[in-house]
Amino acid sequence: MSKLRSTLAIAALTAVLAACSGGPTRESTGEYIDDATITTRVKTAFVRDKEVSAMDVKVETFKGTVQLSGYADNSTEIERAVRIARETPGVQSVKNDIRLKSRQ
Repeated sequence: MSKLRSTLAIAALTAVLAACSGGPTRESTGEYIDDATITTRVKTAFVRDKEVSAMDVKVETFKGTVQLSGYADNSTEIERAVRIARETPGVQSVKNDIRLKSRQ
């Protein structure tokens, strides 16, 4: 009976550890926390910046890669948002999908 309990305990521990590990399309628990921190840092920098509209630019982070999307008033605002994201600690790369607002 003791051997069965040990085997079950090892199986349960293995399952828990596997659930916390990452893969190519899934973050580990640590990566998720790191990415959430990066996203918060970038958004906070946008809020503090006078050129970037933090309300119009969305920030998502996956394994250190920041994806920016949303809308900007001009190309200077887009360039500034990308530069802020790149300079944020922990950011490995930036994908820019920010679009100019249409003028009608």
